[in-house]
Amino acid sequence: MRKSLLFIPIFILTILTVIIFIYFQGKNQVDANIAVAWNGSKQMANPVYKTWESSATIGSIGDILIHDWVYEDAKTNDGYNFKPMFEPIKFALEKPDILIANQETVLGGAEIGLSSYPTFNSPYEVGDALIDSGVDIVSTANNHTLDRGESAIQNAIQYYERVGLPYVGHFKDFEDQKQLRILTKNGIRFAFLSYTYGTNGIPVPEGKEYLVNLIDLAKMKEEIERAKQEADVIVMSIHWGYEYHRYPSDEQRMIANELASYGVDIIFGHHPHVLQPFEWIQTDEKRVFVAYSLGNFLSGQMWDYKDIGGVVSLQVTKKVTDEGVDIQLSNPKFQPTYVSNTNLKNYRVVPLEEAGAYGLQNAQEKYDEIMNHMFQWIE
Repeated sequence: MRKSLLFIPIFILTILTVIIFIYFQGKNQVDANIAVAWNGSKQMANPVYKTWESSATIGSIGDILIHDWVYEDAKTNDGYNFKPMFEPIKFALEKPDILIANQETVLGGAEIGLSSYPTFNSPYEVGDALIDSGVDIVSTANNHTLDRGESAIQNAIQYYERVGLPYVGHFKDFEDQKQLRILTKNGIRFAFLSYTYGTNGIPVPEGKEYLVNLIDLAKMKEEIERAKQEADVIVMSIHWGYEYHRYPSDEQRMIANELASYGVDIIFGHHPHVLQPFEWIQTDEKRVFVAYSLGNFLSGQMWDYKDIGGVVSLQVTKKVTDEGVDIQLSNPKFQPTYVSNTNLKNYRVVPLEEAGAYGLQNAQEKYDEIMNHMFQWIE
């Protein structure tokens, strides 16, 4: 009896000893792994990194420049309706995951009086049509930003906030100006910046420099540095160059190279009101895409290439590995467009290759010419 009683505690003790041995062996192995991996800090020795890859398309359209005959054509019994003007090209605007438009005329609303060249003010309903067509954000820094003063800008901002359409380029105050505009798609964060060369000689009110971003490379570099901390891709919308010139100036190319060296990934240019070619800029770290000018997308200007614009898009791929985050730009595409009208009525933005049905002679030849023009510097 005594031997049996003695056997039980010895058996239990043996089992406990084995369990304790296994526990400490495992713990020592885990601790060894932690020490090797972190060099003294707690991290797994051979962590399993998850490789992750995602892509999104980003697009841009050119100048939305609303002359009086355009908004008069949009007049209805109770306001304005610009949506039919975009209907023929809506299929192309809906393709990019994120689409930015250059809203060149301020949407100050009819309550302060609509106006055309040289000091524009446009109906809010222009923005309604952009949203309906697939535009996700508007660039608002251009030479017409101050055409109708601060009241028009503040009206436009209140409208954008009311309908939930992000804007960048003009701002309601300094705090608004400091706030980066970041849109995320498929895990890729896009930061949008917007600047203009000037405001047609209209001075920016002292103490209200937030009303419009003016090109200043030092200030632009500072904002780009901030954007690099929060975004994967930096998109610059910039108003520059000379009107009606089909090729970029030396100054445009100089600024583009500076912005590329600062860390900008994509540059969408505006102001010439005609199309200028695409180009890749190679830096030490990456390849930067530049569209020097996207021309007029919707305006009352006609002839000499001023009624031809388009939708540019490209693919952005983000790859995350144990070596970090890699961003690649690829596959630029372009859909040329034509602004059709009949005696200043029935304005429509249509695919250029189909513009023959809207009265444009040699539409297919014009399409081929434009495509060659835009891609002549793209390998």
